[in-house]
Amino acid sequence: MLSEGQRRLARGTDVVVGFVESHGRLNTEALLEGFEIVPRRVVEYRGTRFEEMDLDAVLARKPKVALVDELAHTNVPGSGRHEKRWQDVLELLDSGIDVISTVNIQHLESIADAVEQMTGARVRERVPDWVVRRADQIELVDSSPEALRRRMLHGNIYPPDKVHQALTHFFQTDNLIALRELALRFLADETEEELLDHLRRHRTEVVWETTERIMAGVTSAPGTDVLLRRAARLALRVKGELDVVHVVSSDAGRGDTEVAERLSSLTADLGARWHEVQADDPAKALIDFAREHQITQIVIGSSNRSRWQELAGGGSIVRRVIRAAGEVGIDVHVIARREPTAVEPAVVGADDG
Repeated sequence: MLSEGQRRLARGTDVVVGFVESHGRLNTEALLEGFEIVPRRVVEYRGTRFEEMDLDAVLARKPKVALVDELAHTNVPGSGRHEKRWQDVLELLDSGIDVISTVNIQHLESIADAVEQMTGARVRERVPDWVVRRADQIELVDSSPEALRRRMLHGNIYPPDKVHQALTHFFQTDNLIALRELALRFLADETEEELLDHLRRHRTEVVWETTERIMAGVTSAPGTDVLLRRAARLALRVKGELDVVHVVSSDAGRGDTEVAERLSSLTADLGARWHEVQADDPAKALIDFAREHQITQIVIGSSNRSRWQELAGGGSIVRRVIRAAGEVGIDVHVIARREPTAVEPAVVGADDG
């Protein structure tokens, strides 16, 4: 954060320090040289003096960019109008001030509980995921567990009297490996959303295979639940996400609705996303969805219609999907429809124990 601030300051940008916590680290304090630092607000709470960011002072100064450390921090009661620092940051943004901030991966709301289970340490400071995802740019400051532990031993993270406690508890190698994995996955999801948004805005007709995106086209035909499970296994093997698309026609009956509800429940159980699309041309609806969401592989069930029925009806949905998908480079998997095998209940006599 400070290095980026220094780069912008050197380019002539009006950058101020709203709040930076150095924790006594000499390297951090050295990076503060040259910045205008907005004086902190001093408050007393339960007989102790604390320093917090003076939000009103930063707003009055109105810089182009404010550096605000520790996004998940909880403000001392009585220090301002907001409970959390991320709320202060949102007010700065709403006033037209750009903010560069920092947050540790364990403080994200969606990840905090998992971190508590893995590390055994309670995560008290939390920030909603949507606040972080609102950022125009997220930069991952990555480090291997070994490098991070060495930095700690050299006094670059905690004061010397806290190093041993940290290395033997929260900053154990296993914990750091897990935290790093969580951080990489969070950022990968963010990057994927940015890519899809870019492709939608530019309406590109080319499929970008940066990752596998699987789509299953489902109907109310018997055996569709088998198709769904096959699609889920395929997505799992290629480490891709699964979108399940149910095309609802204008003449859909009550029976179709009941089947759709059951398939939607199964989709949730499989960890996939359920989509209902209103359309009377299922093939076109499936291809349109695949193009919009940059799908790389489509899974559909085989047709139960005879060759004469297909010719009379202008070709089966399966054939039309395969033809249209091939034109844009999307692979199609056609799964044979089959009913789940019925299992007869076993009859156990009294003599069978």
